[in-house]
Amino acid sequence: MRADRLISLLLLLQNRGHMTAPELAEALEVSVRTIYRDIEALSTSGVPVYADRGPLGGYRLMDGYRTRLTGFTGAEAGSLFLAGMPGPAADLGLGAELTTAQLKLRAALPAELRERTRRIQERFHLDAPAWFRDAGPVPFLAQAAEAVWEQRVLRVHYRRWRGEVNRDLCPLGIVLKGGIWYLVAMRGAEADPETDTGAGVRAVRTYRVSRLLALETTEESFERPAGFDLSAYWADASQRLEAMRYQGVAQLRLSPRALRLLPVQFGVVGQRAVETAGQPDDDGWVRVELPVESQPVAVSDLLRLGAEAEVLGPPELREAMTRAVGVLARRYAVS
Repeated sequence: MRADRLISLLLLLQNRGHMTAPELAEALEVSVRTIYRDIEALSTSGVPVYADRGPLGGYRLMDGYRTRLTGFTGAEAGSLFLAGMPGPAADLGLGAELTTAQLKLRAALPAELRERTRRIQERFHLDAPAWFRDAGPVPFLAQAAEAVWEQRVLRVHYRRWRGEVNRDLCPLGIVLKGGIWYLVAMRGAEADPETDTGAGVRAVRTYRVSRLLALETTEESFERPAGFDLSAYWADASQRLEAMRYQGVAQLRLSPRALRLLPVQFGVVGQRAVETAGQPDDDGWVRVELPVESQPVAVSDLLRLGAEAEVLGPPELREAMTRAVGVLARRYAVS
């Protein structure tokens, strides 16, 4: 869109100082004639763009114009990366900085671009948390984020599935996934057979921030692993978690209503099961194969389909469903 290109053109001139029309055209992947029109549009909107004539000519901004976009503090500049997520920014302790940074940036823009930012804010909103899920309070999130930035060791009391533990952690990053905050960290310098991968290299682990029961930032600093890439780590960890999540495949016979419910209740795997479903039988029921988690989780999930589904296999899952249904029948039996 043209407004996006005008912003890019303005920032190119501001950051590089002097560029010719062909250089701008190459950078923005447009024609030189388009650059001429865009320069004129910027000038008309109040941006002081000047053309230098001659063989070494080109375009530049009036000296001092850059000062209109200075004055950002480090926290304000960093908060702009969360401009579409005011809730998460506030969780990280950057709510006020984000508001101030947006006001400074908007005041620095020419009228045409300032109006576009206002319209975008009116028409688009990003809500990170998932529906119908309580992510839990995160009172230590801002402190953990500061430790990530300062590379300070954290001393935490953490609630795991198997009980509570004390840990010294070297925090490497913070991730927001589906409305839930996670801390990516290494264990402290002490020997740990669970996280030591050999050759003195400590494995990176993920901790849910809402399960931090206590947190203390120590004076001890640490060195980040050379070449550690938070985005790459998270992508790999997510794939491994997905691979570990599903431990088997259930063979099901479903009514038309259950078939419609499958994507709603089981997400992507449910949708894939629907797409590969067999032909309806005389009663309109179809057979599908659905990836499932551990047997207790599978039983709980499949019971939500009620009488609209029948588990055909594997035999151990069908037997587990039979036992669960028997317990329910006895519990709700009329004397």
